[in-house]
This record gives sequence, structure tokens and C-alpha cells, in this order.
Amino acid sequence: MTPNLEFGCAMAAKPGEKTCGDTCLTSRTQGQFLLAVADGLGHGTEAAQAATIARATLLANAGRPLVDLVVKCHQALRGSRGVVMSLAYVYLREALLLWLGVGNVQGMLLRRRSSIQIAEEPLALRTGVVGLELPPLQVRQLPILPGDAIVFVTDGVAADFERALAFYEPPSRAAEAILTRNVRATDDALVAIARYAEVAREERSHDGKQFR
Repeated sequence: MTPNLEFGCAMAAKPGEKTCGDTCLTSRTQGQFLLAVADGLGHGTEAAQAATIARATLLANAGRPLVDLVVKCHQALRGSRGVVMSLAYVYLREALLLWLGVGNVQGMLLRRRSSIQIAEEPLALRTGVVGLELPPLQVRQLPILPGDAIVFVTDGVAADFERALAFYEPPSRAAEAILTRNVRATDDALVAIARYAEVAREERSHDGKQFR
């Protein structure tokens, strides 16, 4: 058996907008799996431009410590609308999660105890806007177990969505289901799910995206 991380993301622009100001990304460097979600303030073209800058900056600096990534984004986003963001590193073989958040991109580690019981470990968010005003940054560390799911949602998604949806389908379809059932018409919306698993080496993810 070998560890892997299955990932899926779904997003929708605010009705009437042509572009979505929310973005997600995944990247793997030297055993670290980076998962990040950025939400450009407001919606529309300027929000999408800010989110694009954040995404490009994260990808260009993947592998650096989480605090450094946020600081790099803060520097790159000066003069823009700015973003709120949550991001995490998952160390697959060490079964370890490091994460932090600035603003209101909700993050949670979900542990499935049974078919009806799910334990939730929320990401502690710091008030601020990357590109405008950074709070003190503190990384939290948690163990992650096979079957656990990391979920990030932006504020265009109702916060009380059914957590069990993160487990019923492969991550891409699970993200779509959460988005469809819980999207708000007042803002851009995004759901990102990364699920930790141990599978035989020859197996493939149903999403076609698998990291080891």
C-alpha cells in the first residue's frame, strides 16, 4: 500500500459575471502536497485578476514554508484588490498536515468515524487581506489519517453544508455536489476537497488525479 491524495475542485462565478474571482491549486514538490484556495475580494474582473496573481505566485514558490508563501503573495498583490486565502501542506508519508488561513476561506479537516458520525477540526482563521493587511501568521500542525478529507470553501458557499458529502463520491464529484446544493447567488463560490488514502500502487484515482 502507498499513500496518495485525491483532489477535486468546483467553482462558479456570481450570476451575471463572466469570470470567477475564486481559484484553487494543487502542487507537489519533494513529498509535499500543496493545496490552496484564494478568493479575490468582491467579484468580477478585478477579483479574478487578484486571484490569478495569488495562484501564479503560489505555484512559482511551491515548496517554500507556508508563511513565506503568504508573504510572497502579499508582496505580489500590493496595488491589487487583494485576496483572502487558506492553504495547506500535506506530507503523505509522514501523514502530517500543516495549514493556515488569512480571511474567511473556511477550512476543515473531516474525519469519518462511521457512516453517520464525522468529526471536524476547523482551520483557525486570522482576520486580514493578503495584499492589503497581513495579521500575525501562525501555522498549525495536525496528524492526518487514511480516509480523512481536507475541505476549503469560499464565502459563496453556505457554511452549514452537509459534511458527509465530502465522502460519498470521488472528490471532484463531491465538490460539485456541495457547490450545487449550497451555492449562494451573492458571490463567487468554490469548493476544494483533498482526500487522503492508502491504495495499491497500480490503482488509479477515479478523478484521474493522484499524488504519491
